[in-house]
Amino acid sequence: MNDAVLTPTPNDCNLPRRRSDFATFNDAIDYAARSEKGLNFHDPRGNLSRVYTYAEMRSDAHELAYKLIASGIGKNERVALVAETSPEFAAMFCACIYAGAWPVPLPLPTTFGGKESYIDQLAVQLQSSDPRILLYPSDIAEMAKAAADKQGCEGETWDEFASREGPECELPEAKPDDISYLQYSSGSTRFPTGVAVTHEALLHNLRGHAQSMDIGTNDRVVSWLPWYHDMGLVGCFLSLIANQVSVDLLRTEHFARRPLAWLDLISRNKGTTLSYSPTFGYDICARRISSQSHVADRFDLSRWRTAGNGADMIRPDVMQNFVNAFAEAGFKANAFTPSYGLAEATLAVTVMPPGEGIRVELVEEERLSGRPRDLSKPARYRAIVNCGKAIPGMDVEIRDEKGNAKGDHQIGKVWCHGKSVMHSYFRNEEATNDCLVDGWLDTGDMGYLADGYLFIVGRAKDMIIINGKNLWPQDIEWAVEQLPGFNHGDIAAFSIDTDNGEEAPAVLVHCRVSEHDERIKLRDQIADKVRGVTGMNCVVELVPPRTLPRTSSGKLSRAKAKRLYLAGEIQPIELEMAA
Repeated sequence: MNDAVLTPTPNDCNLPRRRSDFATFNDAIDYAARSEKGLNFHDPRGNLSRVYTYAEMRSDAHELAYKLIASGIGKNERVALVAETSPEFAAMFCACIYAGAWPVPLPLPTTFGGKESYIDQLAVQLQSSDPRILLYPSDIAEMAKAAADKQGCEGETWDEFASREGPECELPEAKPDDISYLQYSSGSTRFPTGVAVTHEALLHNLRGHAQSMDIGTNDRVVSWLPWYHDMGLVGCFLSLIANQVSVDLLRTEHFARRPLAWLDLISRNKGTTLSYSPTFGYDICARRISSQSHVADRFDLSRWRTAGNGADMIRPDVMQNFVNAFAEAGFKANAFTPSYGLAEATLAVTVMPPGEGIRVELVEEERLSGRPRDLSKPARYRAIVNCGKAIPGMDVEIRDEKGNAKGDHQIGKVWCHGKSVMHSYFRNEEATNDCLVDGWLDTGDMGYLADGYLFIVGRAKDMIIINGKNLWPQDIEWAVEQLPGFNHGDIAAFSIDTDNGEEAPAVLVHCRVSEHDERIKLRDQIADKVRGVTGMNCVVELVPPRTLPRTSSGKLSRAKAKRLYLAGEIQPIELEMAA
């Protein structure tokens, strides 16, 4: 299709705005289809390639729902969908909703790991979700079909399924307490588990999120976030339907190749007001632009009022680098909108009020680890980012190990409660009971409250505890990243048992240096850096680039890195002295 003849969907129309105040997501799709708004898909260079109104999406979803029902797939059955950013996925996800089936978004292949690794990942998620069928784009048909065959379920491409017969029939009625979809959590610290989300939970979260972000008339979104991750699926797909917002979409793999296409798209679409990214997205753009000049000639970011930030630990230094790089293009620092959430709470738990920007508190590292201050040494501080206030209808508490609530500025486990909290982990009662207590969700994260604002300090399950000393792996990783030549995600820190039976911190580091002597020098630099943070010697292993495993959402998986290292599946670079 020629870009010149395509007209993107509008930012506004005569249909009154409704902020997710629907009983079911079916109702939300029906209402959005009454508008002229919709999804606008762009090619790798950011050129408009397909305009897909919510009305057209609804019509296609109905046709596909009839085909699902004709195929014997209906109420409460699972349909696994490889979540590419495409009209096909959007329509099929909504078709499942209309048919009463549960869509299960699964990841696309990434650049990390190979073909067999992806097949194994899909197969295990298929085993967990037990779907009737797996549907996928044709360009990964060989891998996806292999995973389906491995699990013993049907597997077809979008086009193959669309060619099935499906006479018009009555669609089942959805209820607020019905499961709407299964969302696989990213699995940073354990194997991904299917989160069952009801219609009521979804719409409650979308409503609270829209109110906290103050989504209003004429807002428009640009997104490259993957639709198999909660931030992309819920925040940049389902939310836009339920709040009737037009969106310009860039595929995640296209962003990875040309990150600045994201900012080009925001600049070109003058009405863009909202766009979201984890920290690394802002980081890579600031790095890419650092060698270029005339930023103001290429970009116009002046209308970008909400630059959402979440999905991983928010780093104020990276955010400042982004401000420094793009202030000339009109980007305002107070556009940054930190947030905290997780799939188990549908998406958002807390959001920074619009316009407040990034606010940090300097906290002594001894307080973060719970150990007494050594008065003979100078205090060390870490900047902790304010992740905002609880969305409407969500309660947040900080609790100790016995479940007692803690006061302001006291670090403990983050718990949350509200209608947004998941129904359960699918077919995993033990895991459900481990984190759900009397309707309260144990997030597994550590943080503290101050005047109603939440500060996240790290994941409890990632904490390294050696000789009673608590160490956050993020502190170690960030310290090593300050050395020249490292990017976010190049370092994985965890604890291991040494030959003498004691625990010690271990650090796996991507090495891009080829000379033997330079590698020795690099290892020693890293060891010194970690010793300065932890006060103890550590095991430093240099590994080839792209060795460290990632979750489906692209985050570093420390637990898997440790497991692969101990199993000998991650082979460090040999550093014996040359003859």
